[in-house]
Amino acid sequence: MCSNRNLFSSSADKVGRRQVFAIGAAATYNILSPTSSTSFAAEAKKGYQAVLDKKDGYTFLYPFGWQEVVIQGQDKVFKDVIEPLESVSVNLVVTSKEDVRDLGSPQEVAEALVRKVLAPSTQKTKIIEASEHQVEGKNYYSFEFVAKAPNFTRHALGVITIGNGKFYTLTTGANERRWEKMKEKLHAVIDSFQVFSV
Repeated sequence: MCSNRNLFSSSADKVGRRQVFAIGAAATYNILSPTSSTSFAAEAKKGYQAVLDKKDGYTFLYPFGWQEVVIQGQDKVFKDVIEPLESVSVNLVVTSKEDVRDLGSPQEVAEALVRKVLAPSTQKTKIIEASEHQVEGKNYYSFEFVAKAPNFTRHALGVITIGNGKFYTLTTGANERRWEKMKEKLHAVIDSFQVFSV
């Protein structure tokens, strides 16, 4: 296995380090970029990286620098390596429902989801707000909540929708002490989430 150091330090290499990174970045963008004419929310935005899951039919942005981690039961998870409460996760569950409205109002669905799924029963939770919006004719519910544990409070955002026979949940958040610094970035993550037909 050749190390990056050898790859970049060899004077025989005619391609410079910056060019290699530029080629890699362009290749990554081409792989992640949707090929259809549909405008995806997760196209390049400064300070963010895009996820395009063509198999499960969703796309979103996450802050640059977060690392992908594998967590059982989650489809995708990205975390900040220094601040572990700063993360985004996507969960998929098969459903026979066709629209998120079939589950109830935004407030009802958010409360049930936070209480039963998104926070352990040992944490005190509170829904701050819940609302509905549409993206290209599809209904989404967005919500903001806090979950208090004995030694920390997580301030989080979620967005849910139904498509492709699946119930999609994207959740992102941060430690309450960093909420003011992170909230704009986390709202950008939530706002970028979009499901498309596969």
